[in-house]
Amino acid sequence: MSADDEDTATTFIELTEQGLGTTQAAELWRHLMAVDLSFFQSQTAQQLRAEGRAKDLLLLLGHRGVEVSERDRERIVGCGDPDVLGLWFRNALTATSTAEVFGAGGEVGTAER
Repeated sequence: MSADDEDTATTFIELTEQGLGTTQAAELWRHLMAVDLSFFQSQTAQQLRAEGRAKDLLLLLGHRGVEVSERDRERIVGCGDPDVLGLWFRNALTATSTAEVFGAGGEVGTAER
């Protein structure tokens, strides 16, 4: 399948989503396949993207069985920096605690919206 074969790609995307059913993986798949609206750069658009990334991060942590305290949840939801949320998401792929997600010093990602 070539990158420009959109019809075939769309078919595979649809079949994959149907095959995942109502599992947590299906929810993550839908987030990954969402339309890229990154060309919208308003403050509202950036805030909505950050909120989506925070939800994805919490979904991933829950799926992996990583306990998230209310304080950590507030820190994630309150972070308006998409780059920091992206870093946390990458860390969460292998982390066994939120301390590992936030990184060693814990200073990263303290920015509020």
